Amino acid sequence: MSQSTLLITHKALPGKRDEVRRAWETHLAPSIESRQVHDAYFYCYDDSDPDTIRVFQRYAHGADPEAFMQGPAYDAYIAAVSPLLAQPPEIHAATVTWAKDKAAPVTEKA
Repeated sequence: MSQSTLLITHKALPGKRDEVRRAWETHLAPSIESRQVHDAYFYCYDDSDPDTIRVFQRYAHGADPEAFMQGPAYDAYIAAVSPLLAQPPEIHAATVTWAKDKAAPVTEKA
């Protein structure tokens, strides 16, 4: 298995986390829902910090995560969300080496 993922942390200004989410819903969610290259995407509120958002994106085999961050939807999102963030997003690339995925098709061994 070799799938690319991005792990992203957004640190919102105090009390602005819901506004960051609304910007994400406006600018990125429609694009993410329509793109086949995202085979998993989780937008999560951090339970221990009321101003932190954690995002997990998994890309279909062979997809380029960087390509998504080059598009107009991402640019519009960054413009809308930047005044709401305490710092720029932290973005970490990772390669999946093992996963349990109930949605994945089961393949039989020959």
